[in-house]
Amino acid sequence: MKTLVIILSVIGLLSLSSCDQKTNVKTMLQNSETRSEIIKTIAGNPEFMTEFMANMQGKDMQMMQGDPKMMGAMMQGEGIQVMMKDSTMMYSMMNGMMNDGKMMGTMMKMMHEKGMMSEDCIKSCTKMMEEKGMEMQGMNKMAMPTDKDHTNHH
Repeated sequence: MKTLVIILSVIGLLSLSSCDQKTNVKTMLQNSETRSEIIKTIAGNPEFMTEFMANMQGKDMQMMQGDPKMMGAMMQGEGIQVMMKDSTMMYSMMNGMMNDGKMMGTMMKMMHEKGMMSEDCIKSCTKMMEEKGMEMQGMNKMAMPTDKDHTNHH
């Protein structure tokens, strides 16, 4: 009887351990429903979102770099609100933008178009950044700064 219990226990343990399945991430992401659910889960969880943003930062923010459409979508959607509530995420994002002249130029243009930044302010900021050696790609289409320099805003 003891031997039978031991044999059945061993068989039971072996059969249960064979149920352990490894998840293939690439296979999961190929399914659009699963991928969409994963994205919604990440966006809805502040910890996951912070980790995602840190991972993006480590990749030089390839998703958003030089993509005005992507930046616009984030600025209009919930992405900016999530970022503003998390100081680490906000610092990471702002640091990435400050080190990317093209992204800064795009952001300043967007702010100007939406009436959030005056032309004088753009000229002043562009001048100041050029003096610090940061090339504002795409901003050279705007006129040179006027005498009305408002550096007291900075």
